[in-house]
Amino acid sequence: MTGKIIKGIAGFYYIHGEDGCLYECKAKGVFRKDGIKPLVGDNVRFSVLDTENKLGNLEEVLVRKNELLRPAVANIDQALVMFAAAKPAPNYNLLDRFLIRMGLEQIPTLIGFNKCELISEQQQDDMKERYALAGYPVCFFSVKEKSGLDELKTKLEEKTTVLAGPSGVGKSSLINFLCPQADMETGDVSRKIERGRHTTRHAEVFVLQKDTYVMDTPGFSSLYVNEIQPQELWTYFPEMREAEKECRFTGCLHMEEPDCGVKQAVKTGKMKPQRYESYRQLYQELSNIKRY
Repeated sequence: MTGKIIKGIAGFYYIHGEDGCLYECKAKGVFRKDGIKPLVGDNVRFSVLDTENKLGNLEEVLVRKNELLRPAVANIDQALVMFAAAKPAPNYNLLDRFLIRMGLEQIPTLIGFNKCELISEQQQDDMKERYALAGYPVCFFSVKEKSGLDELKTKLEEKTTVLAGPSGVGKSSLINFLCPQADMETGDVSRKIERGRHTTRHAEVFVLQKDTYVMDTPGFSSLYVNEIQPQELWTYFPEMREAEKECRFTGCLHMEEPDCGVKQAVKTGKMKPQRYESYRQLYQELSNIKRY
């Protein structure tokens, strides 16, 4: 039978079979021998050993469309990078890192801000414009107030969406809304440090309807993109690509060079200053890495 791995814990893989049932499977030793690690989201072939108790053996991992290492998931159609609009305030540098990570894997990305009831419409417009200039769709919703969620659900239909972001922004609460049978633990945000507890400890796929899946992943408070060379960083900021054509010097790094098209784009409003500052911070970070 074929199916999709929806969860993997301690050597057991839970597979949503083509018959709609959930099977607990062990991976054959050949996976370890061949250095293959099955991932949540993998489409697989497995044999059924016990139809009553839904037990089986994982036989084969089918060809992957794509994969992410962190979070470790496979076969993704799009990403929903989710942050809170407030409490805690968005960490835009971390958000930009998530966008770069998805860009590395060429995964289309939607940005979602939960708790939108805590900010004004003007603040929403400013946040949306920051990323709209880079071509990223931005949506605002409130799981608590049950607002904006119908629009979000339409963006998830007939896709496998990986849900990524820091802890404490309401990812588990969103999953509970989208898939009530999930009944996930939700965590409170510490009032002292405004940082969420890590309520999701492993990646897991939830079946919303036929051909519609959402992958919940552990929250990250940091994310590194160290494999990128500093001179390549600008290519992961989409709003820089057109502006770069106006640079005076070939190979412009968009830092201190004169007649830089990117810096001009910031002045004329084609790129938000906050995004450019994020680029500068990441460039300096990547430049300080010792590469051998």
